[in-house]
Amino acid sequence: MPNQLRLTLMLGPALAVILLLFVGGVVVGLGQSLDYMPVIGLRVPTLRHYLAVLTDEGFRSALLLTLYISLVSTGLAMVLAVAAALLLRQNFYGHRLVTLIFQIPLPVPHMVAAAGFVLLLTQSGLLARLIYSVGWLTQPAQFPVLVFDRWNVATILVYVWKETPFIGLVVLAVLRGVSQEYEEMARTLGANPWQRFRYILLPLLMPGLVSTSVIVFAYTFGSFEVPLLLGQRYPNTLPVMAYRAYIDPDLQQRPTAMAIGMIITTIVIALLAVYRRYAQRRQHDGLLFR
Repeated sequence: MPNQLRLTLMLGPALAVILLLFVGGVVVGLGQSLDYMPVIGLRVPTLRHYLAVLTDEGFRSALLLTLYISLVSTGLAMVLAVAAALLLRQNFYGHRLVTLIFQIPLPVPHMVAAAGFVLLLTQSGLLARLIYSVGWLTQPAQFPVLVFDRWNVATILVYVWKETPFIGLVVLAVLRGVSQEYEEMARTLGANPWQRFRYILLPLLMPGLVSTSVIVFAYTFGSFEVPLLLGQRYPNTLPVMAYRAYIDPDLQQRPTAMAIGMIITTIVIALLAVYRRYAQRRQHDGLLFR
């Protein structure tokens, strides 16, 4: 039996379940977003909920806020991940312990991390009380507002804390596979550390860095639990907006929630399509000049 056929048969059951759940959910969500919900008497498909959402000022504010949180979180996580990977690439005393600490955020659920940051960063939280106890504040209320604030600082910090190790471990794996000869050759030619990173390491890191960053952006763009717990009531992100409409006791709000969900899904799928195009183009160029 050919290896490709054997692999297909082995992965078939798992892929079938994933496709069934994903495609089934998308189909049901699309139907409800088009006002097709026979359980409450809606049987005539319409685009009115999409039009209402897209023309709503609250939707535009939520979209901009979602993009802001996702872009800033992903950008900071990328920078910190590369810096951490470059550090962990070196051999030093306590290397294993530092690597273990770096990986601690990976198994922690986002909701647990968000709850921890609430206890840590609010004006009555542990950090404010610690700074107050050493005399740097005359009262805990002087601590800056980092939770439920307009800039969503706590939300971004949670995402950065969670996603930096995810990107960093991929970058570290790539770095460990890069031969030191490239850097040594550049050093002998007079390249400084920044030039060696810019012209040698960074191009080699880009495929793994871009792929993991796309995953992180897609996740943060569609995640609702962290901004729901740490963000303002209004404005908030698109996933939170969809979640609140979905849990509304009035089932007439369900199509609106599904319309927002389908818009989020469309944006994420479009992003993945752009990345796939980029990966194919990069692979083609690499084969062309190999």
